Amino acid sequence: MLFFALLFGLLFLSVPVGFSLGIAASVCVFFVLGVPLEAGMQRVVVATDSFTLLAVPLFMLAGNIMAGGGIAKRLIDFVDSLMGWMKGGLSMVSIAASACFGSICGSSAATAVAIGSIMIPGMKEKGYDEAYAAGVVASSAPLGAIIPPSIIMITYGTLTGVSVTALFIGGIIPGIIIATTMCVVSYFVCRKHSYASGTVFSVKAVTVTAKRATISLMMPIIILGGIYSGLFTPTEAAAVATVYVMIISIFVYKQITIKDLPRIFIETAQLSGGIMFLVSTASLCGWTLALGRVPQMVTEAMMSVSESPIVIMLLMNILLLLVGCFLDSIAAMVILIPILFPLIQAYGIDPVHFGIIASINIAIGTFTPPFGVNLFVTSGMTGIPVEKIARGGMMLLVVMIIDLLVMSYIPAITTFLPNLMN
Repeated sequence: MLFFALLFGLLFLSVPVGFSLGIAASVCVFFVLGVPLEAGMQRVVVATDSFTLLAVPLFMLAGNIMAGGGIAKRLIDFVDSLMGWMKGGLSMVSIAASACFGSICGSSAATAVAIGSIMIPGMKEKGYDEAYAAGVVASSAPLGAIIPPSIIMITYGTLTGVSVTALFIGGIIPGIIIATTMCVVSYFVCRKHSYASGTVFSVKAVTVTAKRATISLMMPIIILGGIYSGLFTPTEAAAVATVYVMIISIFVYKQITIKDLPRIFIETAQLSGGIMFLVSTASLCGWTLALGRVPQMVTEAMMSVSESPIVIMLLMNILLLLVGCFLDSIAAMVILIPILFPLIQAYGIDPVHFGIIASINIAIGTFTPPFGVNLFVTSGMTGIPVEKIARGGMMLLVVMIIDLLVMSYIPAITTFLPNLMN
């Protein structure tokens, strides 16, 4: 109880999440539980001493290079030539482009920046309500964290020992389903408000844009194909992705220069440094909770509520969605997974299935108020208030939650491909 009182008290005082986690855990583990200082510090260091976790800054670097390297623009042009002619086609283009971009970078925030900077002005120019335009981008950006490669899934695999490759394979079908249902709903929303199409369909336009985007479209094939074939690990895939986007952005598309790289490296170091600090302090929190037998108490409490896996899965979904509203995705994952993982083992829930469900929950949290990072990223780009963006994307949020519940109770959606690969 002291840990949670300190944590939420510090968060209420606007202390950064990483420091709040570290202070609350340190007070409990060193002064209350009496653990030697050296043991706690070792835990902090060991948390980030992971080959798998190295993929996180590498994918972030790839995403930052792509954001200014012309890749997003070519992907959007290609998707627009395929879908932009339909009623409200631009909103569907935003969703599909987020899915395509997410299959390269693995980050919802990077997806929101890259897609939003192009699509929001384009939709406003065609008469879309600005809140809806921003809401579509902010609510579809979580696809970047659901469709593999996914930084959230990498974190889950690091924490639990579950195969990251299996998680990536399992995330393909859920990502496609969510993107498709969001497109369907956006079609009817746009039809209701009489939003115009973006372009006239042309086979020539499809051919031209496909040719221009070929090199970009090859990237997810190389990354995911290499992982699934066993040619390289997810971490090695992140390194391949970084080198690939650097070469095509500088030497092929020529949208950035070698002189831009130091700035991009510094920005990536700042972002990834913050994430690694969160991982370190959150790991100390997880260790503190384990010493206090919190996971066992949570397991016993939930098992006393119900012995049905259906009820337990619903409760875990609610918990993950609520926590995602208040904590950074990485922090939420590192804190909650060590608590919930023993519970899913006790109920015989497939760890790959739960990993994907947990990742979807946490990804949705990047859009949900009050602290959804995609809301603030999109608001910062457009100047539109966060609450208006949240309202604009509310229908798509509802769709994602419905998809999440369906997938929670039909494990085959997430486990079919991983089992097929075994």
